Parts: sequence; structure tokens; C-alpha cells
Amino acid sequence: MSKLKIGIIGAGGIATDVHIPNYLKQESVEIGAIADVALVRAQEAATNFSIPHAFGSYQEMLENVELDAVSVCVPNKFHAEAAIAALEAGCHVLCEKPPAMTVDEAERMQQAAEKAGKFLTYGFHYRHQSEVTTAKAFIDGGELGDIYSARVQAIRRRGIPGWGVFTNKELQGGGPLIDIGVHMLDTALYLMDYPEPDVVLGKTHQQIGNKKGVGLLGQWDWENFTVEDMAVGMITFKNGASLVLEAAFAANVAERDTMQVSLMGNEGGADIFPLKIYQEKHDSLIDITPAYLPEGGGHEREIKHFVESCLKNEQPLSTPLQGTIIQKIVNALYQSAESGKAVQL
Repeated sequence: MSKLKIGIIGAGGIATDVHIPNYLKQESVEIGAIADVALVRAQEAATNFSIPHAFGSYQEMLENVELDAVSVCVPNKFHAEAAIAALEAGCHVLCEKPPAMTVDEAERMQQAAEKAGKFLTYGFHYRHQSEVTTAKAFIDGGELGDIYSARVQAIRRRGIPGWGVFTNKELQGGGPLIDIGVHMLDTALYLMDYPEPDVVLGKTHQQIGNKKGVGLLGQWDWENFTVEDMAVGMITFKNGASLVLEAAFAANVAERDTMQVSLMGNEGGADIFPLKIYQEKHDSLIDITPAYLPEGGGHEREIKHFVESCLKNEQPLSTPLQGTIIQKIVNALYQSAESGKAVQL
């Protein structure tokens, strides 16, 4: 089996803590180059991980090194241009979530992948968690029946990141909704077979992040906090299903961190994290809790899946079309919050 030659765009934490270490676990992978606008940072990562080439721009990397696939690990604002450039250079692309900043960008990314005949997939690593893969098997087996309602929560008590650009709307496009909320939203949509959205109603709040407070993830830059600290929303789908969403970097709640997807079907329901199935059988109400789930983290499985998909020439689990759909929902939630009106998609 020939090795897949990988390039890394962006040398920040998601690249050095997640993508590069998990690529290096794959015997069929060789990391050929890394690029970052801060050349020193790219060179440091290249030294630490024995990557042969470091560049100050991804354009230079794509021009000078022959690569099979690329991970895009830059702030959201630069996802589209980096992913499209890599696709046009003949590379498969794993782009970190969310897909982009706007629907137009997500659509252009989808079109670029189709035109290039290359794979484009997104970093929705929760799909690869064992709880999700097991729940999907139950759903595909008809155990939950028709899933008509879902509830999504991505809520931190005081979890505003004290690093990076997570509180910079210009670079990120938003706060908890587009950062952690999109993970749980994608997980729910994936388990619901990605229904087509119909009407979106959203509301955002900035009540805690714009003032100094206790930071459980470090002290954030509250004086330059330009994103929402909480978003809530409701989505209805053209198949009749509905979904309620809550996402917060900071909220006055009991739990330090809640990441949860709850599904309700006409034959059963489920909470995903941890996995618990609820059914009615033999004139009784029963709860099913797995005694064993396969080991391995979602990030590691995601990278392994991407590598195997490229080598087998099979579309990875997260598709460009799904990326466009979730971008439409996220942007419609923000649009609704700004206008005070529901958005028809």
C-alpha cells in the first residue's frame, strides 16, 4: 500500500494537538509539509514532528510539494479559500468545522470538490464517537422508528476560551453556536439522516462574555468580546421533524460542560452522551444502557477514516452537501437572531 502524503494548513493547536499526532499514528501516512502565515510557528511544528518542509503560505506549499491530501486547520474566515486552493491543486481535503463563514463559501467549496473530482469532508469528529456509531446502528435497525424531534445542547458554565480567536466575530463568524453548537447540531442531523431544513428561528445573547469573570478555560479577552455567549434556536424540517438547540460558552447552569443530543422517535428515544436508549416493550418501559462500547476517541477515528477513505477512493462520512446544509442552518439562526424573524429556507 502506497503512503498518503499529507499537507497541513495552519500550525495552531488543532493542528499540533489533534491532526498531526493522529496522522502520525497511521502507518499509511507521510506528512510532507506544513504551512502557516506565521512561518516561525510552521517551522517549529516541522521540527517537533519531523515534517520535511515548512512554508509561510499554503499557496507556496501547494506549488512546491506534491501532496495527496490536506488538513485545513486555520480560523473559520480562511476555510473556504484554503480548501478551494487545495482542491484545485488536486488534493483531497479534511477541513475543520464549521465548513465556512457563509453559505456562498460552503457552496463554492462543494462546487470546487465536484469540479476537481476530489473528496471534501469536514471535522465533525463526534460522528466517530462510539456512542454515535452505536446509536446509528440502533436507528438504522429501526429501533427508534421515525425520529420526529431532537434536542441539542452544547453548554458551558464558564467555558469561554482564553486563547485563540474564538471570541472574534470577524475571524470566527460567531461564538458558541458556530464553534461547539455546530458539533452537536451535526451529530443530531447525522443521526436523523440529514433532513432538509424548512424554517429556522434563532436568538442570541451577550450577557456574560462582555464583562470580566471567572474563566474555567483561562481568562478571556472580555473587552474585545464580539460574539454571542449563548444562542438558542428551533429548526423545523420538510419531513415534519423539529429540533431545539441551545449553545453557550457561558451560562449560569449547574454543570461545567454539557454536550448532549437527545432524540425522540415513535418506537424509541435516546440520549447519546452517555448512550441510553428508551423504549416500550412487553407492556413495560425499558432503558437500554451499553455495558461495553468500542474504545478510541473521535478525533483519532476521524483521521483514520479520512486516510482510509482517500486510499480506498470512497467519499468520507461527512459530505460537502451536508456541509452546505449545516452552514445554511447556522447562518439562518444568526440571521433570525439579528432580524427578530423566522427564516424560511
